[in-house]
Amino acid sequence: MNYGKYRYEMNKKHSTKHKTIDVKEVKIRPQISEHDLILKIKNIKRFLEDGNKAKVTMIFRGREIVHSYLAKRIFDRIYQEFLDKANIEQTPRLEGNHMTMVLAPKS
Repeated sequence: MNYGKYRYEMNKKHSTKHKTIDVKEVKIRPQISEHDLILKIKNIKRFLEDGNKAKVTMIFRGREIVHSYLAKRIFDRIYQEFLDKANIEQTPRLEGNHMTMVLAPKS
């Protein structure tokens, strides 16, 4: 047997055991309706079940940033929904006109 071929097969065998974790993003707004929020939560749940991380981004436009308490309320609701299914890797943080939170699946 050729050593190069053996080494190639061993590298191929080891590389299949690794799973890449992607960061899937969900964008929402502070004035999101109830049905749309439920749909976004369902998408986040699907991302976490697939083993990926979920990044929730809230975008503020204009003077919506003054009402950041609405955003905190929505992020708290999402957090309560995934309390037992996910870990919070990054708590909600305001960066410019975006507020982001990252959820990772529990192992």
